[in-house]
Amino acid sequence: MNLDSRSAYSATIGLEIHAELKTASKMFCSCKNNPDEEHPNTHVCPICMGHPGTLPVLNKEAIRHVLRIGVAVNGTCADFTEWDRKNYFYPDIPKGYQISQFAYPLISGGTLAGIQLERIHLEEDTAQSTHDTHDDSLVNFNRAGVPLMELVTTPTIHDAKTAVRFARELQLLLRYVGAGDANMEKGEMRVEANISVSPVGTTTLGTKTEVKNLNSFRSVEGAIEYEIDRQIELIEKGGKVIQETRGWDENKSETFSQRAKEGSHDYRYFPEPDIPKLKISEIPEFSKETLVASLPELPWIKRDRYKNVFAMTDKEVSLFVDSPLLATYFESIVSAYTTDSKKIKLTVNYLLTDYLGLLKKENMPLDLAPTLIPATSFAELVTMAAQGGLSSRGAKDILALLLTEKGVSPQALAQTHSLIQKSDASDLIPIIEKVLADNAAIVTEYKGGKVASLQYLIGQTMKASKGAGNPEIMKKLLIEKLAA
Repeated sequence: MNLDSRSAYSATIGLEIHAELKTASKMFCSCKNNPDEEHPNTHVCPICMGHPGTLPVLNKEAIRHVLRIGVAVNGTCADFTEWDRKNYFYPDIPKGYQISQFAYPLISGGTLAGIQLERIHLEEDTAQSTHDTHDDSLVNFNRAGVPLMELVTTPTIHDAKTAVRFARELQLLLRYVGAGDANMEKGEMRVEANISVSPVGTTTLGTKTEVKNLNSFRSVEGAIEYEIDRQIELIEKGGKVIQETRGWDENKSETFSQRAKEGSHDYRYFPEPDIPKLKISEIPEFSKETLVASLPELPWIKRDRYKNVFAMTDKEVSLFVDSPLLATYFESIVSAYTTDSKKIKLTVNYLLTDYLGLLKKENMPLDLAPTLIPATSFAELVTMAAQGGLSSRGAKDILALLLTEKGVSPQALAQTHSLIQKSDASDLIPIIEKVLADNAAIVTEYKGGKVASLQYLIGQTMKASKGAGNPEIMKKLLIEKLAA
């Protein structure tokens, strides 16, 4: 695909994202909702298996999750809602229909990551089909009936990176409000992209294709990029894009046709007769005020606060916002000096670069960070470094020691391992004099005009002090001695 062809067309993308919700039980029965269950068909009952004569019962917590997501994105919560039967046959649909919402979604409108939303509704998940591990296809009904949130954007996305950014923000939001873990590799969040292209300057959208079940951000970006190029190339050759559902082949990095795309009329929606209609406004705990009060600090609010209050870079902010546990640990550390910009900057550097580097080197998970080194000890270490009691090298050494010598304070470790930074001239001058005596030739070079020799001598004095010499004072004294 040449750049001229690409620039002559505009892509229009809408996303449909399904996310499994974190609840104790399934959507319409008391079976356990456990995405980590390894034994197939153990969390099943007559209701989620679709046996005749069974009656579904609504999961109140699942409804609450969706309503909280709705108020977080400034959507409109429904006053009235009902469930519908979405009729289609597939082996992973035990009843021959899926209980979903069609005409009256729980949430209408809203905005996330700058993208306008169309709706957010609630339905039940399907079972899991496996086609590549045995001679026959297998179906695991543990997932059948799990609460599933579906979010639909308006078709206002125009490139793959924006689509990925939106999906990442939704994943963060689900995790922040405790609605779901949204692990894509486990199928807990699945993205479907509706993609069309049309010549630049036209107002009519092209025929769209839907790429289903994208289970990684890399797949989302790759599938959209490929599909845009495929459609443009097809049109340029005189062909026509047909409305269809396509899959994504990760190994070949290309989409492939699966079936003709259904319209809503193909599903023959009608109201679910076994579930009472809901008047949301009559349930006190679902009032907007109660839902808003229950929300934590949301990702985009935290992002702005960290940038403005802590003067972090975008990359630093991203690391903290993407890991609420790490952010909580950071705020526990800096709570003792929230207005000291120097200490905050040191905390960010030692935490993100040195401490996380140590954990990675030791193959320790990031989740252990708050427990391995208490926040009070980390704050004490930072304070010592900020006040000149520790050199940068000494602080990093003590950070490593804190991982192995449990219950010992940074101050005690600095004393034991002779890491207290020396700033007194009476302690440093003897070290400097010995270094100058041992490196007479380098001293001669420096006095002869080789300025670079100074850095070597500074390095030798730091080495001789075992990193405990204050580098600024050491340099000042060294220059004075060389000038004498």
